Amino acid sequence: MKHSHGSQAMQKVKQSGMAHAAHGHHHAAQSLGKQVAVGSMATATVKTGGKLVSKIVKHPVLVFGLGMVAGYFVYKYRKDIISSTNKAVDASKDFVLNQKENLEDLVAESKEEN
Repeated sequence: MKHSHGSQAMQKVKQSGMAHAAHGHHHAAQSLGKQVAVGSMATATVKTGGKLVSKIVKHPVLVFGLGMVAGYFVYKYRKDIISSTNKAVDASKDFVLNQKENLEDLVAESKEEN
């Protein structure tokens, strides 16, 4: 005797798989749209920033004022800047050491295989 709900179950799996594939295509289109939007916003920001910088550079008083403002904020947040820089340096040292150990392990494994 033939099991009839087996073919029905297979049809449901195919339908849900196709629906899932269509959803994945929709998600990819959204992702691509977001990437295009971000890229165009970045381009507009760079162009606007370039125009702004070219205008500011022509006025030495503005350059001096911006330097003073930047210096003030660097001085005000110097402890935070130093601590975050030290954290980044420590993290990079750990990363390099881990990569060195991984490389040494790979070299030792390849020597063992030969």
